[in-house]
Amino acid sequence: MSSVELEIGGMTCASCAARIEKKLNRMDGVTATVNYATEKAKVSYVSYEDGGAVAVGDLISTVEATGYTAALPAPPATVEETAGAAAAELLPLEQRLLTAVVLAIPVVAMAMVPALQFRGWQWLSLILATPVVTYAAWPFHKATWANLRHGTATMDTLISVGTLAAFGWSVWALFFGDAGTPGMKHPFELTIERGNGSANLYFEVAAGVTSFILAGRYFEVRSKRRAGAALRALMELGAKDVAVLRDGEEVRVPTGELAVGDLFVVRPGEKIATDGVVREGSSAVDASMLTGESVPVEIGPGDAVTGATVNAGGRIVVEATRIGADTQLARMARLVEDAQNGKATAQRLADRISAVFVPVVIGLAIATLGWWWLVEGAGAASAFTAAVAVLIIACPCALGLATPTALMVGTGRGAQLGILIKGPEVLETTQKVDTIVLDKTGTVTTGAMSLISVHLAEGEDEAEVLRLAGALEHASEHPIARAVVVAAAGDTLPAPEDFTAVPGLGVRGVVDGHAVVVGREKLLAEPLSGKLGIAWTEAEETGRTSIAVGWDGEARAVLVVSDAVKPSSAEAVRMLRGLGLRPFLLTGDNAAVAGSVAAEVGIPAADVIAGVMPEDKVAVIRRLQAAGRHVAMVGDGVNDAAALAQADLGLAMGTGTDAAIAAADLTLVRGDLRVAADAIRLSRRTLATIKGNLFWAFGYNVVALPLAAAGLLNPMIAGAAMAFSSVFVVGNSLRLRRFAPTAV
Repeated sequence: MSSVELEIGGMTCASCAARIEKKLNRMDGVTATVNYATEKAKVSYVSYEDGGAVAVGDLISTVEATGYTAALPAPPATVEETAGAAAAELLPLEQRLLTAVVLAIPVVAMAMVPALQFRGWQWLSLILATPVVTYAAWPFHKATWANLRHGTATMDTLISVGTLAAFGWSVWALFFGDAGTPGMKHPFELTIERGNGSANLYFEVAAGVTSFILAGRYFEVRSKRRAGAALRALMELGAKDVAVLRDGEEVRVPTGELAVGDLFVVRPGEKIATDGVVREGSSAVDASMLTGESVPVEIGPGDAVTGATVNAGGRIVVEATRIGADTQLARMARLVEDAQNGKATAQRLADRISAVFVPVVIGLAIATLGWWWLVEGAGAASAFTAAVAVLIIACPCALGLATPTALMVGTGRGAQLGILIKGPEVLETTQKVDTIVLDKTGTVTTGAMSLISVHLAEGEDEAEVLRLAGALEHASEHPIARAVVVAAAGDTLPAPEDFTAVPGLGVRGVVDGHAVVVGREKLLAEPLSGKLGIAWTEAEETGRTSIAVGWDGEARAVLVVSDAVKPSSAEAVRMLRGLGLRPFLLTGDNAAVAGSVAAEVGIPAADVIAGVMPEDKVAVIRRLQAAGRHVAMVGDGVNDAAALAQADLGLAMGTGTDAAIAAADLTLVRGDLRVAADAIRLSRRTLATIKGNLFWAFGYNVVALPLAAAGLLNPMIAGAAMAFSSVFVVGNSLRLRRFAPTAV
C-alpha cells in the first residue's frame, strides 16, 4: 500500500468532504479520509508499482470529476506566507459580506416598516438588492451550478434557488405585475387568501438571507484557517540558528545547515538545535515541553538529548545524530497532522437536515406548479405564485441565524470566562464525550517546582537554613534551585564565595563564613540519619525531590520540592465527574509522582497512566477510543499536542504552549482546571441552543409549506413568520449570555 496526502479545494460544507470521500473510496484498492477543516485528503492505495491499477493522477482526476480541485501539497510555507494566504482567502468573503449587510439593511427596513415605504421605494429596493443577489451571493450560485452538474444538492442549492426565486419574482412583479405602481405599499394583512402574486415583492428575503448566510460562512472560514496552526507552532519551537564547531572555532549557522555528525555548542538558556548525543560537558536539560517530566534531566557525556529542549545548566557540546524530518520534533508534528486528518468529519447540523430538506422543497415546488397549472387550470400566474411561495417560505432566513448567532453569543460568553471555542463541530463532540484524560504537569499541577516542606535537624532555625541554602542556590542556574530561592526571598540573600557547581550532585560554596553544601546526599560529609533520613526516604518514595542542606561538616535540613497540585484541581475532578466524565491522569512523570498527585485530586490508582512519551499518549487516547469511549483530553505542553489532536475533544490550557493551543478544540485561557468543566457545560448549552434554533427555524417552514402549496399564503404572513422565526432564534441565542461559571 502506498499513501499520499492531497490538498482539496472548492469545498463549501462538510457534505462536500463526504462526497469526495465517498467517490475516492469507490475506487478499487483505495481508502480515503477527507477532512473539511484542514482541506486535505489522506489516501491509501495500491499503486502501479505494487501491481495495482491506481496512480496519484487517478486520485486527482476522481476528485476533479466530482467538481473540486486536488493537488499534491506545496512545500512548507513560512508563517508570514501562511498568514498572507489566509488573509487573501478571507478578503473577498469580507468584501461580499460588507456589501450584503450595508445594502440589505435599508431593503429589509423598507419592506417591514410601511412608514418607510415612500413613493418609488420598490425601485430603490431593486437597485439595492441587485448587487447583493448577484455579487454578494455569487459563491452560493457557483456552488449550486457545480452541484447541479453532479446531480446533488446542499444548503448552497436552497440558498441560491430561494434567493433567485424571490428576486426573480420581485423583478417580474415590478415590470409585468402591479408592484411597480407608483405609491404601492405592502400593508400588514394577516389574511389567508389565494392571489396571483403580481403585487408581491420579496427583495428583503433575497437580500436578508444572503447577508445572514454570508456572515455564518465568514466565521466558519476564519475558524477553519486556524486548522494548520498546530503544525506551524510545533515547528516554530525549534532553534533558528546554532553554534557549530568548525576547526575548533564556533561558527553561527542556520539550523537547516546542520548535518549528521556535526558538533555544536549549547550554552545555558539556549535551545538544543537538533537531536544528538552529548560529547562534552554536564548540565540539566528542561525537557518538560516534550516529555512532560517536571524535573530537569541531568545529562553528561554519552547521554542523548532532544532538539527544542532547553539547556538549563552548563555549557555542553553535542553531536548531531538526527536532523530535519527525522527529529523527534518533526515526528511529533507528523503525529499532530495524522491525528487531525484522521479525525472524523463532523457534518454540520444544517447540512444534515438540508440533505433531505432541499430535495423535498424543490420537488414540492415543482409539484405545486404542475398541480395548479396543469391539473387545476388556475393559470400560469397563480401557479407560479404558489410554486415561488413554496421556495420563499422554505428559504432559510432563520436557519442562517440559527448556528452563527448561538455560536457567536456562546463563544462571546466563553471569551469573557476565558474559554475559547473553535467552531460548531466542537460543540457536537462535547455532547458525546464520556472520558476525560488529564495531563499532569501544568494542568493538574502548577508545572513549576516549589518548596513543599522543610525538615530540620535538632536545634536548627528554618529561616537560617533557607537563607544560607537560598544564597548558594541563587548563584545556580538549575531550575530546582529557583524553588529554594523563591522560598528564601532571593532579593535579601547574601552573596556566596567560592561557588562551585558539582555536576549531577548540587552546589557548594562559602556563605557568611560557613562552608555550605546543597544538593544530593552524597555531598554531605556523612549520610543522613534519624528524622532527616526518614524525611529523605519518604519524599523519594512519593516521587518528590529531596535536597540536603549542610554546613561546617554537619547535615542541617532536608528540603522537599515538587510540582505542586493546583488548589482547584481536586474540585475540578469532582465537577468533571458530575458531568458524567471518567477522569484519567496521564503523565510523563514516574509512577510514584503520578500516584501521589492522583491521590491528592481524587483519581483512583487504576485510572493513572504514568511514564508515557508523546507517542504513548497518542496510543493511550487511541486505545480508549478503540474501547468505545469518546475521549476528551486536557493538556498544555508540546508533548500533548498530538494527543489533543487525536482526542475527540481537545482542551488546551492557555497558560501552555502555542502548539497545544493550536491543536486543541477548546482553549482555556486561565490555568484553572475547573474552567475545563465550565467549557464543556457551556459547549453543551450552546449546542442545545443551536438545536433549538434549528427546530424553530424549520418549524415555521413545515407549518407554512402546506399553505404555500395550497396557494393560500399571503406574503405578509410569510414575512411575519420569517421575522418571528428570526427574532425567536436571536432571543434564544441571547439567553447564553446568562451562563454562570462554576470557577470564579
